[in-house]
Amino acid sequence: MPTLTVQNMPGATLEVPVGATLLAALQAAGYDWMHACGAKGRCTTCRMIVQEGAELLTPPTDAELRYRTAGRLLSTERLTCQTRLPAGHVTGRVPQATQLPHQQYIK
Repeated sequence: MPTLTVQNMPGATLEVPVGATLLAALQAAGYDWMHACGAKGRCTTCRMIVQEGAELLTPPTDAELRYRTAGRLLSTERLTCQTRLPAGHVTGRVPQATQLPHQQYIK
């Protein structure tokens, strides 16, 4: 099964069910992850910095491409509510700007 590691969250290596978004997998594993628009791709609060394995993720959605064009999403970032991982392993980080105050993060 595909896996995701979030480097700055303690113990955050989880399985990503085929067809599930990264956000859905994170929530199912019990991680609290910011997503202000309710996972509809209408904001960028659920973004993740992808450090390894970006080529394994599904192609950017129209929403992600619009945010990139507008300068609100870097080429190294993906929206977890829009992104799926069909196979392999991806490593990422929660950007400091979207870290939740009650969640523990590692530097």
